Amino acid sequence: MARDKIPTSRVGRTARIGGLAAGQAIRQAGTHAANVARDKDGREAALERRHLEAAEQIVSALGTMKGAAMKVGQVMSFLDVGLVPEEYRQEFQHRLAALRDAAPTVTFRDMRKVIEEELDDRLQEIFGDFDEEPIAAASIGQVYRAVLPDGRPVAVKVQYPGVAAAVRADMQNLGLILRLAKRIAPGMDPKAIGKEIRNRIEEELDYELEAQNQRTLSRIFRGHPFIVVPAVVSSLSRERVLVSEYVEGTGFEELKSYPQDQRDRIGEILFRFYFGCLYRHHQFSGDPHPGNSMLLADGRMAFIDFGLFKRMPPGTVELEIAVARGIIEGDADSIMRLGTEVGFFPEPEKFDPQRVLAHFRAATSWYTVDQEMRLTPEYATQVLIDMSDPRSEYFGQLRHESAPPDHIFGRRMEVLTLAVIAQLHATGNFHRIAREWFYGDAPATELGLEEAEFFERAAA
Repeated sequence: MARDKIPTSRVGRTARIGGLAAGQAIRQAGTHAANVARDKDGREAALERRHLEAAEQIVSALGTMKGAAMKVGQVMSFLDVGLVPEEYRQEFQHRLAALRDAAPTVTFRDMRKVIEEELDDRLQEIFGDFDEEPIAAASIGQVYRAVLPDGRPVAVKVQYPGVAAAVRADMQNLGLILRLAKRIAPGMDPKAIGKEIRNRIEEELDYELEAQNQRTLSRIFRGHPFIVVPAVVSSLSRERVLVSEYVEGTGFEELKSYPQDQRDRIGEILFRFYFGCLYRHHQFSGDPHPGNSMLLADGRMAFIDFGLFKRMPPGTVELEIAVARGIIEGDADSIMRLGTEVGFFPEPEKFDPQRVLAHFRAATSWYTVDQEMRLTPEYATQVLIDMSDPRSEYFGQLRHESAPPDHIFGRRMEVLTLAVIAQLHATGNFHRIAREWFYGDAPATELGLEEAEFFERAAA
């Protein structure tokens, strides 16, 4: 097990990240210079190699960190939807999975100090049993399995000592990290992404706030037929320690090899959880990556980790639904009117309404068009390109858009949910499901019927 000290100074962390960025820039320049003497195939091969090297450097750098940079690494790990060349993708996914699931750890002695300081008692007095080997690595902490004195098994999430200082240092360095990532995804806007991360990352340092988020969803889904959010043990949750019901299930990497019908079911559950929380409950987890869900033995899906969480302001979800209806119905004028009202189109005269409609449809057709479709990494890549990349045919108008922060956060959840489902190669008519929220339609799937019955009982 690695025993890494968390570097907390900005100077030390900047030197590490800046050196990587500079080295990659030099190699990139060398590639461009050599390309003058290469044919087309040679140029493409050289660029692919440089992209792969950049990806490996990012994984290496982020894998040694436990602050905001680690969160960026996790974003990349479930945004891998084809940006890396096909022949390298399997190895790259393996490296990203290792980053996501096996972050470096600090000694248990140090972690124990955090627990005892936060809960103001000795470990053996708080728990009936405590396994010192972590069962998972969170982005800024470790998760352990323990048993309460009354026999209940629990998961204990403990923040790394000193991580708060490391996170704040990472946020200062965020621009450097994102510029490294931009070499793989040229259309990425480091400024916009950096602003979003800075707006949310401080909240993730407070496990009491995360406990509140988790309690809210746990109440909403208590007794749900196929969704589980573990209950929080509030009496043992503090700023740096979060104790919740222990759940055990099959992880995402194994689920990817399940039969098609089971992957389709899992894909629908993922869609219903993340999108349904937004459109039905007006609050949602902003971190839909594979490590945050598992399939339980009884067929239900458990969802964990609610540090990155969003509660939508009044009226925001209604606006989102109105825009979605405009896309579905081909009402370009309504989309332009609504977008102008919230500042999405700061200079509406620069936009062709039909072109805007076509762009919005390209980015959302997987759930705004009534069709049975199989979601694949290649399709998810194209959606990602259409949403924000210079390679998009709509990039000319993208440059003039100004998406409100709430819209950005919702779209991030949307594209990351698509990326996860696409890795399953799941098939379904996601439009029919979405109509339950957009139009109040009756459910068109078996899971939808089960869920509708559950919420009807809950409202009675």
